[in-house]
Amino acid sequence: MNYTIEGEPLPVVICTLENEETMITEKGAMSWMSPNMQMETTSNGGIGKMVGRAFSGESMFQNRYTAKNGQGMIAFASSFPGCIRAFNIGPDQEIVAQKSAFLASTAGVELSVFFQKRVGAGLFGGEGFIMQKLSGNGVVFLEFDGYIKEYELAPGQQIIIDTGYLAAMSATCSLDIQSVPGVKNALFGGEGLFNTRITGPGHIWLQSMPVAQLAGSIRPFIPSGR
Repeated sequence: MNYTIEGEPLPVVICTLENEETMITEKGAMSWMSPNMQMETTSNGGIGKMVGRAFSGESMFQNRYTAKNGQGMIAFASSFPGCIRAFNIGPDQEIVAQKSAFLASTAGVELSVFFQKRVGAGLFGGEGFIMQKLSGNGVVFLEFDGYIKEYELAPGQQIIIDTGYLAAMSATCSLDIQSVPGVKNALFGGEGLFNTRITGPGHIWLQSMPVAQLAGSIRPFIPSGR
């Protein structure tokens, strides 16, 4: 499988598949394709994995697109202005990502639910108690909101992130929350009551325009219905 990512900040990934190669997507992710791409809707792993995908913010069913009778082409467009990033998944290369980040992957990648080990991180960490975990072997395409800034964290190195700005992290990183210090800062600082703390080792991807933040910013300007 070969691919190109084009058109940021409204990106699309265009994949070229060899005969019998397969891509896995969420429902509605396919934008255009060649006529020889065959679609099949599947549970892709049974009831357990279906429920896990539902908890992680994805559809219970997935679509499989396979090139038949020669080379095929299929494209997947992002649902929000931002970035599409490709990740090679394999042993020691697992990724944990925000809900609904999954766009498409090759057939060997597994999408599952990732539970935060600490309840506090789940309740207040911005991305909720459940995130997505990408494992197996292959290439996965994830969509992020806005511009992406990357950091490599050494063992024990930490970074503090405002709620919702964590797009993805290596599975070797850990996530927790910390309260904003000082009553005055918490109540009047405008940054909320909690921040997300990521501890290395591992790589992190931070997004500049979380969709929830954007929605909150434009809500006062939307006329209310009568």
